[in-house]
Amino acid sequence: MNFASDNTSGVHPAVMAALAAANEGHVASYGSDALTRAAEDMVRKVLDAPDAAVMFTATGTAANALSLAGMADPWQRIFCHNEAHVEMSECGAPEMFTGGAKLTLIAADGGVLDADALDHAASYWAGEGLGGGKPGAISISNTTEAGRVWSPDQVAEIGAVARQHGLSLHMDGARFANAVAASGASPAELTHLAGVDLLSFGGTKNGAMGVEAVVAFDSALAERLAYMRKRSGHLLSKHRFLSAQFYALLDGGLWLQLGAHANRMAARLAEGLAGVEGASLVRPAESNQLFVRLSPDAHDRARGAGAVYRGWPSLSDDDADAEGFVVRLVCSWNTTETEVQELIAALKG
Repeated sequence: MNFASDNTSGVHPAVMAALAAANEGHVASYGSDALTRAAEDMVRKVLDAPDAAVMFTATGTAANALSLAGMADPWQRIFCHNEAHVEMSECGAPEMFTGGAKLTLIAADGGVLDADALDHAASYWAGEGLGGGKPGAISISNTTEAGRVWSPDQVAEIGAVARQHGLSLHMDGARFANAVAASGASPAELTHLAGVDLLSFGGTKNGAMGVEAVVAFDSALAERLAYMRKRSGHLLSKHRFLSAQFYALLDGGLWLQLGAHANRMAARLAEGLAGVEGASLVRPAESNQLFVRLSPDAHDRARGAGAVYRGWPSLSDDDADAEGFVVRLVCSWNTTETEVQELIAALKG
C-alpha cells in the first residue's frame, strides 16, 4: 500500500516495450532521429499546436528550470505560488538556470492564484524601478501542489494578467494528465488557448521511466531554449530513449487513460474515507492527490498494516495529539482497487 508519491510507481509496460524497441540498431544521436521527430509531432498533435517547439528532458526540475530561464532574464521576477514546486522542491534550480531571477511568492488557497492579487504584485514591482528588478514571468502548476485543478477560464484570467503586464506564462504540468482528465477540457484549452506560453508536460509521474517535454507555444522562445538545453547538459546523446517514452505514452491516448485512472482511484479512496472515524479530507478531492487529517489512532493502524504515505506539516495543527495531523495520499497509474480497499480497512481497524 504505497501512497507516498506517483514518483514511486513503476514504468508502464508499453513504455518498457518502447524502450526495448528503441534499443535495436544504431540511431542518430542528440535528437536527430526519426523517433524523436515522431514523438515531437505527437506532442504537437495532442496539444493542437502544430507550430510549437518540443524539447524532451529527463527530469521535471530540468524542464521547469529551462522553461523559466527561457522566459526570464537574471534581473527579472517570476511570480508563483508560495508552495509551488519551483519554490519548495527544486533546490534553487530556477534561480541557477536563470542566472539569478527572483521567485516572487504569492499566497493562494490550494495553489490557484488569484488574478487580482497577481495583477497587484506585478503592478507593484513594475513601479519599484531598478532597485526592485523587473517583472518577467508567471509560473502556475496544473494540477497544483495541493491537488487542485485549474479550469480553462482560471488559466485565461492569469493569461490576461500576463498579457497586460507583458509577462510570459509558464505551466508546470508534472501532473498535466491528471489535470486534463479531471477538468474535462482539452489540452489546448488548458494551455495555449488560455494564454500559456510554455508548458512543462510531465511523463515521469504518469508511467514513464523519466521524461518531460518542454513545449514552447511562443516561437520566439524556441531558439533560446534549444541552446540552453544543450549548454546545461540536458540534451541527451541517446535521445531516442526519452522520445520513445513520450511516444508510447501519447500513442492511443495512454497518457490520459493513466491520469484518469489515478484520479479515479483517489476518488474511490475519498469515498471510503468518508466512512472512517478519525479521517477527514482537508481539501477537495479533485485529482490524484488527497490531503487527509488522521487521528493518531488511525495513523497507527495504517502504519501498522504497512501503509506508506507522507505527513504534510504545513497543513497540520500545532496540537497534533489533540487534533490529529495531515498526510498526503497519492494515487498512481498503477494503484489498484485492492490497495485502496486495504488502506480503508486498515484505517478503520
